[in-house]
Amino acid sequence: MRVTLPNPALILSLPLLLALAACDNSASISYDHATPAIQVSAEGEVSLAPDMAVLNLTVLREAATAEEAMAANSSAMAEVIAAMRAGGIEERDLQTAGLNIQPVYHYPKRTQGERPAPRITGYRVQNSLTVRVRDIDRVGAILQKSVDLGVNQGGNIQFTNDDPSEALAQARARAVKAARAKAETLAEAAGVELGDILTISENSYRPGPIPVARASMAMADEAAAVPVAAGENTYRVTVNMGFSIDQ
Repeated sequence: MRVTLPNPALILSLPLLLALAACDNSASISYDHATPAIQVSAEGEVSLAPDMAVLNLTVLREAATAEEAMAANSSAMAEVIAAMRAGGIEERDLQTAGLNIQPVYHYPKRTQGERPAPRITGYRVQNSLTVRVRDIDRVGAILQKSVDLGVNQGGNIQFTNDDPSEALAQARARAVKAARAKAETLAEAAGVELGDILTISENSYRPGPIPVARASMAMADEAAAVPVAAGENTYRVTVNMGFSIDQ
């Protein structure tokens, strides 16, 4: 009986595979009888100073009737929107984020083991406005102005980038470079030659607007703008690459 032995150059021992896996749990070597391959993953990232802030401003008003609450809310929000426009905020950067009308209930105390049915004592209207501010230095002043005009909820400040494509491209290039270097290290450790790229894919992470600060609408200091700090946004790209093994 004839026994055909596999090519010794293609045999990777189990101890070697385990040792390589222990070095980096994001990299692995896989192969089959048809195409021996090395597969790796690597990440690249780039940090970028934000160039735009997204504010969420909410006007909350309560009144005895829904009509009165809506009228009071609409009047206050109209002043806020007019002030934003007068301050140079473009129409494309102003967007109503939500309008909510709810009854306000009074829940009587339980008497003789029974709780009376709740009754409506008024109505609450919330109107939220999303404002994109393309001049970071104006964020504090715009927040303060909105408080002066009646905004009494929200104040969430989110910093982002209008066009992060260049940062993502740089992160992508760094990830590919790191993946190739990792594959070369694995090939050298395994005693084989790295071949052509067989597969490549990516997963990108766009931080989007990242909440980094919250302003207290009720306690804002009227004498100065609300202090804010923009920080940086980090964009990440993970690439998965498969390389053939030259025989």
